[in-house]
Amino acid sequence: MDHLHRYAGVTQPIEVCVVGSGGFGRSFLAQSTRVRTVSTRVAVDLTPAIAAEAFAAIGLAADKVAQCHTPAEAAAAWEQGLCIAAGDVATVLGLPLQVMVEATGHPEAGARHARLAIEAGLHVALASKEVDSVVGPELSRLARAKGRVVTPVDGDQPALLIGLVTWAQALGFTVLSAGKSSEYDFVFDAATETMHSNGQAVAVPGFGAHFGLGEAAVGARVQARAEICAALPQRAVPDLCELQVVANSTGLMADVSPLHAPIARPAEVPDLFASQADGGLFARDGAIDVFHCLRRPDELSFAGGVFVVIGCDDAPTWELLLGKGHVLSRDRRRAMVYIPRHLLGLEAMTSVLDAAVLGVSSGAQMPQPRLDLVARSTRALAAGTVLAMGGHHHTIDGMTAELVPAAPLAAGTPAPFYLVGNHRLVRDIAAGQLVCFDDIAIDPDSELLRLRQQQDAAFFPAR
Repeated sequence: MDHLHRYAGVTQPIEVCVVGSGGFGRSFLAQSTRVRTVSTRVAVDLTPAIAAEAFAAIGLAADKVAQCHTPAEAAAAWEQGLCIAAGDVATVLGLPLQVMVEATGHPEAGARHARLAIEAGLHVALASKEVDSVVGPELSRLARAKGRVVTPVDGDQPALLIGLVTWAQALGFTVLSAGKSSEYDFVFDAATETMHSNGQAVAVPGFGAHFGLGEAAVGARVQARAEICAALPQRAVPDLCELQVVANSTGLMADVSPLHAPIARPAEVPDLFASQADGGLFARDGAIDVFHCLRRPDELSFAGGVFVVIGCDDAPTWELLLGKGHVLSRDRRRAMVYIPRHLLGLEAMTSVLDAAVLGVSSGAQMPQPRLDLVARSTRALAAGTVLAMGGHHHTIDGMTAELVPAAPLAAGTPAPFYLVGNHRLVRDIAAGQLVCFDDIAIDPDSELLRLRQQQDAAFFPAR
C-alpha cells in the first residue's frame, strides 16, 4: 500500500486532541510534530499543568502553550495559534477539532470522553482498550449514527492484529488461529539457568532440557515450561483485554477462558497454535491466544508483535516460502505470518487519518460484543472490600481476568473487569469465584454503566 498516495488528498492538517499524556499520548504528540497531515495542538490531562508538561516534554516552548480552564480561554488561545493544555475535554470540544485520541486508560473517564467527543461530532481513536472492552461496540454504534468512527489505533496490538487477520482473510488464506506475544519476553540464560522477564530474574534449574520443542508433544512441553517458571507471572490482564477487542471485531474466540498463554519460541507458534487434532493446544480452529516469547539473550525479541497461523493449502508454494525463511509447523501444514512490532503513538497516525479522511475504522466497522473480560478472585474477599484498580497494567489486587461469552448485565452474571474496578463488594467473595454484577455497589449515574446498559439493550434485545 502506498500510504503517501492514500492520504495525498489531505490539503489541511487533521486537527487532533489527545486526552491522556502518558506514554502513549506523549508518543503521539511527539510524532505528530513530524507528520504534515496531522496537527495536534490540544492536550488534555487531569490538570492543564500536567497537559502542558507533555508539550514541554516534546520540546515546545512555554510561551507557545496556553493553560486553559474554560471554553472561552481555549477559543482565544486557538485564535492566537497557541497549543492548548486543558484539564477537561469539555473545555476544548468547541474548537474546530476532527479527531480525539482517548489514551487515558481510565475506564470511567475514558467512557465520558468518548461519549462527549461523539456528541460533539468528532471521530474517536480509542487507545484506551479498557473502555473498548466494556462498551466499544456501543461507542461504535453511537458514532455511526452521527456519521463518525470509533477506531482502535495502529501502534497497539488490537488494531494491528485485526488488520493482519482481515488481510489474511481478504487474500483467501484459511486463518486457523491468531494472537500476539506478551509484553515481556522470557529470556533464558543457559549458563546460569536463570529466566529473566520484566525486570525479574528467577532460577529455573533443568529448563534447558525444555528450551526447544524438538519432537515433543506440545502440551507436555508447554506444561513443563510453565511449571519450572511458576515464580514468574504468566497471565496479564492487558493481554486478555486486547484479545477481547480483537474477538469483538473478528469473531475469533478464546479456546479457554484464562487463555493458554504458553511460553514458546516464535518458531513453535504454528505447532502450538493449532487444534488438538493437529497436535496443537486448541480444542478447535479459530482461536486467539497469547504467547510469552522464549529466547536467548542474543536473540531478537518478538517485541509484543502479532501473528496469524494460516493453512498451507498449496504444498509447493509453501515449500518455496520455507526456503525463504518463513515459519512453518513441523508437519509443514501451517505457517505463521507475523508483524514483530507495535510502536504505540508513533504509528497511530494511520488510524487517525483513516477515520478523518476515509471514514473507516482500523477495527471492524460494526464490532459486536462477543466476549467479556471478567474478574475471578484469587483469594477470599470480604464484603466492603474496594476492588481498587491500579498500576501500569490496571490490575486489581486479589483478582485475575478471564474471557467468557458476552452477556447483558444481570444478577448472577459475571461483570466486566473494568466495570467492577474501583467499586465496593456488597457480599463476600470466595477464592476462585467470578465477580457478578450484583456483587458490587455501583453508582447508577456511572457513565460506563449507562453506556454498557445501552449496549446490552442494543445488542441483546429482550426476547
